[in-house]
Amino acid sequence: MAADGMYNNHAGRPVPALVLGSGVTALGTVRALASAGIPAWLPPAARPPASRSRHARRLPGGDAGTDLAGLLGRVPLERAVLLPCSDAWAGATARLSGDLAARFPASVAPPAVLDQLVDKARFAGALARHGTPHPATWVLGTGALPDAIPAAVFASAFLKPLDSQACFARFGVKGFWIRSRAEAESRRAELAAAGVAVLLQEYVPGGPDRHWFVDGLVDGAGRIPGLLVRRRLRMYPPDFGNSSAMVSVPPAEASPAVESITGLLAALGYRGPFSAEFKQDARDDVFRLLEVNARMWWYVEFAARCGVNVPRLAWQDALGGPVAPVAGYATGRRCVYPYYDWHATRTWRGGSPTRMVRWAAAALAADQPVFRWGDPLPALAEMGETASRWIRRRLARGRG
Repeated sequence: MAADGMYNNHAGRPVPALVLGSGVTALGTVRALASAGIPAWLPPAARPPASRSRHARRLPGGDAGTDLAGLLGRVPLERAVLLPCSDAWAGATARLSGDLAARFPASVAPPAVLDQLVDKARFAGALARHGTPHPATWVLGTGALPDAIPAAVFASAFLKPLDSQACFARFGVKGFWIRSRAEAESRRAELAAAGVAVLLQEYVPGGPDRHWFVDGLVDGAGRIPGLLVRRRLRMYPPDFGNSSAMVSVPPAEASPAVESITGLLAALGYRGPFSAEFKQDARDDVFRLLEVNARMWWYVEFAARCGVNVPRLAWQDALGGPVAPVAGYATGRRCVYPYYDWHATRTWRGGSPTRMVRWAAAALAADQPVFRWGDPLPALAEMGETASRWIRRRLARGRG
């Protein structure tokens, strides 16, 4: 192991963090750490936008996939806190043991607990066992639809891949509408042929602004030193996309959601960062839990800018020291992801010039997950990639 002072700790310096990921989630985590004075490193294969941040350094070496033990066996760091930014990295971190787990601590749940939140089939079972309000769900995998599913379900339901991240990367959506049993079976068979396992879930009625998120961290003692609630304003693509605009709100505005997720995590014995998504059912106003990110998430830096710095809390918890509780956070603060929200606004309100000028002014006044005046390269990299994709699509259409 190298003893190069560039990598290793010296008296008075905080233990560095190794941020396991590369996308928007890793970028937000790196920036949140920087605001707390914690140095951050990325894996060798980390990609933009995170790899372009002035707050991060990349470790030397080649792409090792998610072979975490192999990666840690080669890194020139004496010690570092692990902060996973994807389900795969979270699972690998939870399964570390022995000397590596001691050298590279993390605020993470045991594998059996983590799997109940990450694996959508087990997640559905856990919600049913603990009586947590959630949409009616049937886990199909790659198999056919059971005959026992009521016909009325197909009037408003969708197929949801068990691996949402992989599906969004491949298809640009997190779910597929179906309107009949025949359509559901046809789509399921198509996805199964592509190796995509799914579940069938009822669609909870209501617009984007009925989605609520509870973000925070459970420490090693089972306490929640920091928690933030935000409300979605818009999303893109419609229905099965990601938040494109949101606002921080007081916990009291979604108290049933707060009670629901904190009770579930306590019952499971969970430890680590989390971001839980609820939808307030338009039929009865019940907050139904849709999913839980058992790791850092896209808008983790927004939480930090509001006053709940979850990466800092996770870093403190991993090192076994006291986790300083957060007294409160800024409410009414807005965050916009311009690339997605431009499309969401055009879809939702129409594309009149006046409305789009107002949208641009509001977007510039809000927090953004990628662009920062003090750290502009990630946004420039994303703009370049967006432009490259647009050009490739145009060229492909021209050849067609």
